[in-house]
Amino acid sequence: MTDQKENNSMLSVRLDKWLWAARFFKTRSLARNAIQAGKVSMNGQRCKPGKLVEVGATLRVPQGYDVKEVIVKALSDQRQGAPIAQQLYEETAQSLAQRESNQTARKLSAFHSPRPEHKPDKKQRRELLRIKHQ
Repeated sequence: MTDQKENNSMLSVRLDKWLWAARFFKTRSLARNAIQAGKVSMNGQRCKPGKLVEVGATLRVPQGYDVKEVIVKALSDQRQGAPIAQQLYEETAQSLAQRESNQTARKLSAFHSPRPEHKPDKKQRRELLRIKHQ
């Protein structure tokens, strides 16, 4: 175990490779594209895909509808199983609370705008268009 910790301290990993190894993105090219688009920030600043990740760095990474804020706990350049990948980072309490509040807001929004059970037929579509154009 100490041998692995020594390797972690000596290891230098690119940001796109670490995001891929931590399973935030399915491929390295998706990670690279997100970083280049400015969607991923490291310690509050935009960065390049080749930036070296440090233990203790704070990353903001988009995931679905939300943005996760995580602290890097360990380095790895190999993609492993999800339980091992989750040990590479720790999500901040503020990020968890924000994601939960966003989730409840999405649920409430869906409750107030229910989806119809089926598509409108031709007659109903014409009526809807006539009402919209008035």
